[in-house]
Amino acid sequence: MTDRLIAGVIGFGVAGEFFHSRFLATNPNYELRGVVTTDAARAERARALAPTVEVFASVDEMLKSGQFDLVVVASPPALHVEHATAALAHGAAVVVDKPFAPTVADANRIVEAAVAHDRPLVVYQNRRWDRDFRTIQRMLADGALGTPHTFESRFERWKPQLDKNWKATTTVDAGGGILLDLGPHLVDQAVQLLGPVRRVAHARLRILHDGGAADDDAFLELEHESGAVSRLSAGSLVGVTGPRFRLSGTKGTVVVEGLDQQEHALRVDGAMPSDPGFDHDTRVAQFGAGDERSTIALDPGSYQDFYDAVAAAVRGQGPVPVDPRDAVRTMEILEEARRLA
Repeated sequence: MTDRLIAGVIGFGVAGEFFHSRFLATNPNYELRGVVTTDAARAERARALAPTVEVFASVDEMLKSGQFDLVVVASPPALHVEHATAALAHGAAVVVDKPFAPTVADANRIVEAAVAHDRPLVVYQNRRWDRDFRTIQRMLADGALGTPHTFESRFERWKPQLDKNWKATTTVDAGGGILLDLGPHLVDQAVQLLGPVRRVAHARLRILHDGGAADDDAFLELEHESGAVSRLSAGSLVGVTGPRFRLSGTKGTVVVEGLDQQEHALRVDGAMPSDPGFDHDTRVAQFGAGDERSTIALDPGSYQDFYDAVAAAVRGQGPVPVDPRDAVRTMEILEEARRLA
């Protein structure tokens, strides 16, 4: 293994390009050497990321081109088992984008392959490194909120026109729908804050767009073993969004509005993670307890920290930053939610 880890990315859509390749191309721990895509425009953008990038038409072609220390699976969910197990058999450590897999059974197949090949496996839960989430996580750990009892978390967007991408046209069985798209983030963050889930108390899934192939509006209520409750929602037809987070405890409530700004910087501003001020966030958290009010600056957080931790894990210098068994448990909760809805 060279000083820099040789990395390849399978898929160069939104996830592969913005959330993986850009970080690998700018992180000194890695050399981004391969990208799999058959789209000419995407191939051109991939080559522009780094002079080392070679574009391949298939996963097999990339894996046969040489040894990869890390392979990122950012293809559609229905292909995650095939692509992740192939990369693990190749001898690479693997990062799988969310959703980990369309089903719990598929997720377990990937975990079993990682164990069989004795390679690190990580699921991309980048939202653990959102600045707002890290702030409320720290406040909870510091005791500023007392004992937590109610957590509200939402991903809401205004998309009145049905997207033409694979997410909007893919059925649930193939990994489509907003529950599998954003539910992994919502559930993972709730569990990270409030601990294991006792049961899914309520779930509702709807298709609001005419012609939609899968759910585009979701609500879950989880009861945690601690007795706390999480109310989680995701929607694409919300013209005025609610707070991103509201966490209430016996000493007060913290509220954060708006989304972490790293995604906007990447996708709208065209920023690279190495740009000065990339992880800057203009938002603040608001704390309240009756008449008491205070404004709290957000804690630092960067998705690049995820890939720093992955590099350490691949080199045997630390644990994986996201345990794949966490992702399997998340999939179990999402499957139960779909059964109840």
